[in-house]
Amino acid sequence: MAAKSKSKRVFVAGTGLTKFERPMTKDWDYPDMGKQAGLAALKDAGLKYNKIQSVVASYCYGEPTCGQRAVYQLGLTGVPVYNVNNNCSSGSTALMMARRLVQSGVEDCVLALGFEKMEKGLSERYTDKASPVAVHMNHMVKIGAKPGLIQPRMNNMTSDVIKLYAYAAREYMKKFPHTKLSDFIEVAYKNHKQSINNPKATMSKEISREDIGGKLMLCEPITFWMSAPVADGGAAAIVCSEDFMLKNNLQNRAVEIVAQSMVTDLPSTFEKSFMDLSGFGMAKKAAQQCYDESGMTSSDVDVLEVHDCFSCNEMFMYEALQLTGEGRAADLLHSGKWRKNSKGGDQFVLGGRWVVNPSGGLESKGHPIGATGLAQCAELVSQLRGESEKRQVDGACVALQHNFGIGGAAVVTMYKKYTPSVAQARL
Repeated sequence: MAAKSKSKRVFVAGTGLTKFERPMTKDWDYPDMGKQAGLAALKDAGLKYNKIQSVVASYCYGEPTCGQRAVYQLGLTGVPVYNVNNNCSSGSTALMMARRLVQSGVEDCVLALGFEKMEKGLSERYTDKASPVAVHMNHMVKIGAKPGLIQPRMNNMTSDVIKLYAYAAREYMKKFPHTKLSDFIEVAYKNHKQSINNPKATMSKEISREDIGGKLMLCEPITFWMSAPVADGGAAAIVCSEDFMLKNNLQNRAVEIVAQSMVTDLPSTFEKSFMDLSGFGMAKKAAQQCYDESGMTSSDVDVLEVHDCFSCNEMFMYEALQLTGEGRAADLLHSGKWRKNSKGGDQFVLGGRWVVNPSGGLESKGHPIGATGLAQCAELVSQLRGESEKRQVDGACVALQHNFGIGGAAVVTMYKKYTPSVAQARL
């Protein structure tokens, strides 16, 4: 096989976010979310919309061409608009497509735009067609999950997703019995406490360990406060080439995407592990590919945004992303210490170096499916710019992002602060 040619450098020049809101609590629609997030990203980059050469729009709960409807409020310039849907990893999929367009040389500046107007839970609309996740949920029952709803008022999709992660957590606790319910509670407590300084989060408040453990048990061991609530909202990122960045004098705030990988379902997904069925193996492979592409390791990473759809999944990702070894997630969590950053914000530091989900994670921000991956991107870009105020991880230079969608796709992205290329440094 021929060696891959060296890819062009790609940068995030601007990001934008709406506040994430509880579904059906604000009078707005997805075009409002797209416009607000898109304008914020353009303002952040200091660019006019006529500089955008393509748009990649991500959403799940909408009709075809919602991307056009959302982006036309920014301008009618005739540029290509690509609509993508990859369940909960849709936002990172849009970001990856934008990066690939720039890497290929087809475009120099692309807008990735994600949005979602949600209901009170997850659902499937087209029930007269084969469900794309039925094979996953049927396999979950085949390998031992109890069929039926976990709560009488839930629909099948919401129930099955919670059940999948609950059985994965049980599997992990059985395999590594030193891991306790209190560990999953601690992850949720950490994320809610870190959310206090995130004004864009759906919930910006600390929740006690007692409340997290004592709230409604959805499916043992997952309680209500250990799960990410759905939300309405939008997020955007402007991705560009190095030449475009320099020509438009964006280098002082640009953040480089140094590696990115998407992995879809593997043979191991449909074997005997609830953890692999819920994305562990995919994330592990995607992370390794990012480390190989970047030439870095987890020890180079300072800050992470991890797909904590449930607090147990964040713990699984400590291992998949190589922050610790197999069965050592609880030990890594126990190593954590609270410290104040230079702005006075409280942060939980794992292993003496990593801060995970300084934004509060999905558990606090909320989870507007099409926007989540781009919101993670926005948080990490802010961190590497040093603009996160009380959420700031002091001295952050390298960041890692994990975003996952059942059906399935895991996307891992690595970022670092901009440093001039050798040729540019000589100028």
